[in-house]
Amino acid sequence: MKKSISLFCSWLENEKGYSDHTVSGYRRDLREFTKGLPVSCDPGEVRGPDISNFVIGLHATNSPATVARKLSALRSYFRFLQREKIVTNDPLAGIIGPKLRKAIPNFLTVDQIFQLLEEPGDKDSFQHRDRAILELLYSTGIRVAELVSADLDDLDLSSEMLRVRGKGNKERLVPVGRPAIEAIHRYQQDERTNLILARLASGKKAQDQVLFLNNRGGRLTTRSIERFVGKYGQRAGIQQTVTPHALRHSFATHLLEMGADLRSVQELLGHASLSTTQKYTHLTIDHITEVYDKSHPLGDQKGTVTGE
Repeated sequence: MKKSISLFCSWLENEKGYSDHTVSGYRRDLREFTKGLPVSCDPGEVRGPDISNFVIGLHATNSPATVARKLSALRSYFRFLQREKIVTNDPLAGIIGPKLRKAIPNFLTVDQIFQLLEEPGDKDSFQHRDRAILELLYSTGIRVAELVSADLDDLDLSSEMLRVRGKGNKERLVPVGRPAIEAIHRYQQDERTNLILARLASGKKAQDQVLFLNNRGGRLTTRSIERFVGKYGQRAGIQQTVTPHALRHSFATHLLEMGADLRSVQELLGHASLSTTQKYTHLTIDHITEVYDKSHPLGDQKGTVTGE
């Protein structure tokens, strides 16, 4: 089992282009499954009851979403082994995962977005960088991991386009709004230049190909961005937790509310499947219903229509 898991994880990394974080998650879930099997167990010896017992045990201490994720890892693993002709049977045949409630994405209103974008100021060490990052996240809807991996040559300021490396190393081009372009330009002229010069003066080299630098002249991490986005959200007085992913959800929701078609939003977000993007239509319909109930002369606050 250990050898086949390593082979599977190498395939995920080298052939599918999955990130180290994602591959580590698959490996961790599969190793958890093997703990309940005999040490000498071969993948071809795994049967349906082994899977069922594993899933039953998971329900005691894990949420349905976690159980579904671990079950998905097992499905991918055994399908890979079947394709490679390492096993002939599928022990997951007939195994049904937990039914998950579709979560409505967390998003901000347009007013909340404007409040958030105005937060970085003189009291912040990197106000121009932080403002540029907030503007870029909302302007493009890119994932925070896509943002931190961006280099200078990925951004074309003249054509206002950004080349993004998404999941599975797939590249796409996304347009960048004018406010984001201006904010990035200010950051490049001011803080980014100062960081590089300071590093050179100290005899150290900055990563001058990286678009967004940290205070040591290196590449920012996703955790750093999540931390300061949350901080600015609190300062703006936004009650809900503000994350980079909430800006991505807001980008998609606001586009659809303004009449953008679903296929275009799918392309901008880098979703492989249209069904992934469709969750935003439910959110938008909920918003439209709420506006109707509050605004229409025959609507009431309970979502019903009075009269004939």
